[in-house]
Amino acid sequence: MIEILNVSKKFDTTLAVNNVSATIDEANVFGMVGTNGAGKSTLIRMIAGVLKPDAGQILIDGEDVYENENAKKKMFYISDEQFFFPGASVEDMRKFYADIYEDFDNDRFNMLLDKLGLNSKRTIATFSKGMKKQLSVILGICSNTKYLLCDETFDGLDPVVRQAVKKLFIGELESRKMTPIIASHNLRELEDVCDHVGLLHKGGILFSKDMDDMKLNIHRIQCVFSSDEDRKTFEESEDIVTSDSRGSMYMYTVRGSEDELIESIAKVNTIFAEVLPLSLEEIFITETEVVGYDIKNIIE
Repeated sequence: MIEILNVSKKFDTTLAVNNVSATIDEANVFGMVGTNGAGKSTLIRMIAGVLKPDAGQILIDGEDVYENENAKKKMFYISDEQFFFPGASVEDMRKFYADIYEDFDNDRFNMLLDKLGLNSKRTIATFSKGMKKQLSVILGICSNTKYLLCDETFDGLDPVVRQAVKKLFIGELESRKMTPIIASHNLRELEDVCDHVGLLHKGGILFSKDMDDMKLNIHRIQCVFSSDEDRKTFEESEDIVTSDSRGSMYMYTVRGSEDELIESIAKVNTIFAEVLPLSLEEIFITETEVVGYDIKNIIE
């Protein structure tokens, strides 16, 4: 288990991470999403032990991660910008990580290289961004660590390889209880694989919830009411996050389960009403609008 306890980090006068707390359970895919500059990369680098928090603590299975070799052996960090030794070949990097991680699976490494069409003798500097990312993922998987930290891992991968990486993550989770932590702007990608999502904004965390619980407890409702009195009665009874209208059609984002909302609608007179689920992207937009990060404020 990874415990993030009241962690803060500042760079000069910029507060990159502000008093963040979260728990990442084992054998879960944890997605970390957020607005630009929300602190995702800074937080994941602190989890990896690359950066030291200015305040708070990050524990890996009960141990402080910073400058702790035992804790760091349990994780592999795939950064957004790939780093390899100058002039290194794929084989050079395999040998390097095989020396660091005692459970490195050399046979599987060669098998995955072959499947993805990567030449072990080729100099990595000649690889494209996507090929470098593929190599990093293979190195991370084959290191057989308990935790895999991924910063924008799907960025630069073509659609076929993205699906292959997702299947690899899910297979590792099922076979050996690996826990991937994935920071990404691509909400659609996270929606496919994540069990739990943490939403960061301006260095703080807005929420950290199970994906299913989050999606089951916020919905969009579209209604045409029989009268203004029915509309007001409905609005007063619900936890409405956002609302809009177009002519006689009223649209709400409402907290609550589908069954609860259907029951509430039945208590007033409507000409038309439907309850719709929200995608992760729609939930992200809704929650950030609540705290003032609104597209209307950006473009107007």
